[in-house]
Amino acid sequence: MKCIYCGSEESKVLDSRTSENAIRRRRECLNCGRRFTTYETIDVVPFLIIKKDGSRESYKQEKLLKSLQTALAKRNINSEEIEKIVKDIEKNIQNRFLQELTSNELGKMVLDRLKNLDDVGYIRYASVFYDFKTIGDFLKFIEN
Repeated sequence: MKCIYCGSEESKVLDSRTSENAIRRRRECLNCGRRFTTYETIDVVPFLIIKKDGSRESYKQEKLLKSLQTALAKRNINSEEIEKIVKDIEKNIQNRFLQELTSNELGKMVLDRLKNLDDVGYIRYASVFYDFKTIGDFLKFIEN
């Protein structure tokens, strides 16, 4: 790490503290002896969603969050739980080092989490995801 005062690349770490999205390090330059602070953050690699029509668009967290909020509207699920689902899905995708993901795969990830969380939200999300047209479509899905 370059010293901001003299440009030397030799420094030692005096103190490290972690926060939710960064590591704060207090450093001392071995050349001039002055102290400075650095922050290290994780670079999140953006990924693309491949739509049903074959087009690609950047993943948007807000879009996924809104779809979950709609499916779970007026249910006894707080916003922290919804945000946790979104973060878990994002972490899963990043851990698999995917640069592209189909909307179908993303939808199935959401359904897997909703299945264990809330039956009504699960059915609501599935009705849009699978494009239910009739009551019979709902009944077939529920039976399976």
